[in-house]
Amino acid sequence: MKLIGLAGTDASGKDTVGDMLAERFNWQVVSVSDILRAELNKRGTELSRKSLRLLSAEWRRENGLGVLVDKAVELFDKNKYKGLVISSLRNHGEADEVHKLGGRVVWVDADPQMRYERIVGRNRGTEDQVSFEEFLAEEQEQMFHYQGDRHTLNLSGVKDRADVSLMNDGDDIEAFKDYAQKALKLSKKR
Repeated sequence: MKLIGLAGTDASGKDTVGDMLAERFNWQVVSVSDILRAELNKRGTELSRKSLRLLSAEWRRENGLGVLVDKAVELFDKNKYKGLVISSLRNHGEADEVHKLGGRVVWVDADPQMRYERIVGRNRGTEDQVSFEEFLAEEQEQMFHYQGDRHTLNLSGVKDRADVSLMNDGDDIEAFKDYAQKALKLSKKR
């Protein structure tokens, strides 16, 4: 199976990379955040960054660090798609699981102020209604929350395991898609 795990800071362009792989190469995109959101909705739990973090840690404790990758792989329709993109890896065990399955991990980042403006602009509801200072504080918690509990968020551990790193500081989405395609060494679909 062709597999890419996408990770990075909030609003850095992970979805744009996934969209590029879907549009240009017929890859299926599965967001682990969407898997978590669906479970929170099923439970009747308010969507917030905190509730997403708590649920992901709960599942990792119960089913192993790669559980979200495994759930995404279960959704892969190999008869319809040529590859699988798993978006929003947030724990080093997820990156390890992608590697174990023969995939690559891609880290995406961008300027914090630019990313905050993107988040405010997408208006997803309560999970994105934070000040810039709260946004930066939450990011620090995601990057370095590990603090002895391997089941919690650990973006820095994912970043350390990345095979490819992309910076997305521009406003031209198509140019970023071209840049990502080149960095991933993918040739255009014929």
